[in-house]
Amino acid sequence: MSSRMKPADGAMTLSEMKEFAGFSAATQRYIRRSLDIGLDREDALARWSRDVVEAASIRAQARLYDRLPDIRAMVPDDSAIDAVEPFLAPLISVSAFDLGQGRLPAFAAYRFLYERLIGAEVRPWLPAAFCAAAAMPQLHPDLRRKLLQSISEAAATASGWSVRQPSFFPAWVEKVDGTALPS
Repeated sequence: MSSRMKPADGAMTLSEMKEFAGFSAATQRYIRRSLDIGLDREDALARWSRDVVEAASIRAQARLYDRLPDIRAMVPDDSAIDAVEPFLAPLISVSAFDLGQGRLPAFAAYRFLYERLIGAEVRPWLPAAFCAAAAMPQLHPDLRRKLLQSISEAAATASGWSVRQPSFFPAWVEKVDGTALPS
């Protein structure tokens, strides 16, 4: 009986796929690129770099993403201030980089990426990290306003979060004839 009360894994995966499909092509591309870097799945520079500017961005992202293993290891079990500071500061720094790239235009895209980069246990901390990173002075004021307006009241004030790990991790897809799909 309890198995009927839980959504089927396939239904959850489909829901995650539909959420990803709702993002713009640029956001989808950035999420796939970020997952390749953050999860060490592919040679992101070879796969995603279209020019020297993007190559420099990928290198900078890879340097910042070197912090991800430490961030994953430090996700606090409670909200004690002494446990939060060493975790939240690097999470905000990495988040500020990603938001500054202009490809994660809303909290939903940010949450989608970071749940996969770090894991489900980071969910309670994402609104705080997002808001702090979105308020950083290096972001253009219009971008700051757009980002901060994108977080819903429900996301900002949730009293509980799912512990279910994401099951859909979008990746590069090849066409049948061997050429890459447009990004």
